[in-house]
Amino acid sequence: MAGGGGWLRGPAGASAWAALLALLLLAGRGAQALYFHIGETEKRCFIEEIPDETMVIGNYRTQLWDKQSEHYLPSTPGLGMFVEIKDPDGKVVLSRQYGSEGRFTFTSHTPGEHQICLHSNSTRMALFAGGKLRVHLDIQVGEHTNNYPEIAAKDKLTELQLRARQLLDQVEQIQKEQNYQRYREERFRMTSESTNQRVLWWSIAQTIILILTGIWQMRHLKSFFEAKKLV
Repeated sequence: MAGGGGWLRGPAGASAWAALLALLLLAGRGAQALYFHIGETEKRCFIEEIPDETMVIGNYRTQLWDKQSEHYLPSTPGLGMFVEIKDPDGKVVLSRQYGSEGRFTFTSHTPGEHQICLHSNSTRMALFAGGKLRVHLDIQVGEHTNNYPEIAAKDKLTELQLRARQLLDQVEQIQKEQNYQRYREERFRMTSESTNQRVLWWSIAQTIILILTGIWQMRHLKSFFEAKKLV
């Protein structure tokens, strides 16, 4: 074990570990599938940390609760979903009405936390009949948005060429992730330095106040003793 693990030692080993961790992080964050329930007037939002210049694709479908069968069934075409996406600066990136099943796409231009919000349309509330709506949501980020079988068929790529294309896309996404992590570290460092500077100035202000208070007390006591003719 000790001899076999030598390839991960030293600066080169640290770089290999960094690349491996970035790849694992990328694989974990590349695609997220979930479902949730919302009521008639509910709005559900999700926060997704996305590097800059990264494509994001969201696929969703809705189901309505059927009281007769006591199961969730596909929603009627009249029921739609409203999707709104905001970047870290609060700027609206996407705001659009979709159907009961749809797909939305956007590209991030600012790194950071993007807010993805969904709620049902407000003109078809009678379709709920007081029930719940189940929404299945699948979010794909980065190279996971690429349809590689379609790319291979379109560009007539061999299996080796397609694999090389996938690896290049993964490396590009890893670089974006690393740049985003450096951006976060820089912001954290600036926040820490600003906090430390404020604490320093507050400590200086407290010290000055204590010194001025001590001088005032000494002058007050001196005046008191002089008035009493004790000095």
